Amino acid sequence: MKYSQYIGIICCLALVGSCFLPWSDIPDLNTRLSGVNGYISPVLDYGKQVYAHTFFIVLLITGFLIKILWVKRANIFISAVNLSLSVKNFILFSLCREGICPERKIGLYLLILFAVLIQLMTLFVKEKRSIN
Repeated sequence: MKYSQYIGIICCLALVGSCFLPWSDIPDLNTRLSGVNGYISPVLDYGKQVYAHTFFIVLLITGFLIKILWVKRANIFISAVNLSLSVKNFILFSLCREGICPERKIGLYLLILFAVLIQLMTLFVKEKRSIN
């Protein structure tokens, strides 16, 4: 794909932006969770997931901008790790605990969508190969 690098960078920035949107709502506890605020109680704290995603996104954007073949291949692995982190967050933030099921919000679905798009854009990279 001709524009896969640019689409990948836009999806990376959108993924970080989706961390600031609400991910889930727990109506019984009057709590709204996101990638920035994962605190429910001192016993149950999901942490700030935006830090891990931002770390991987910085690596991914750097990989999209550098035109070296092994960096492009490493970018596939990094995006797979980011996708698995997104799936873990989706499961963790939508899991029912003690009969209380959170309501999933749009940020959680966008997180998965952008992580899958980033993975696809790393696979559609245009490589120039020379025959030696």
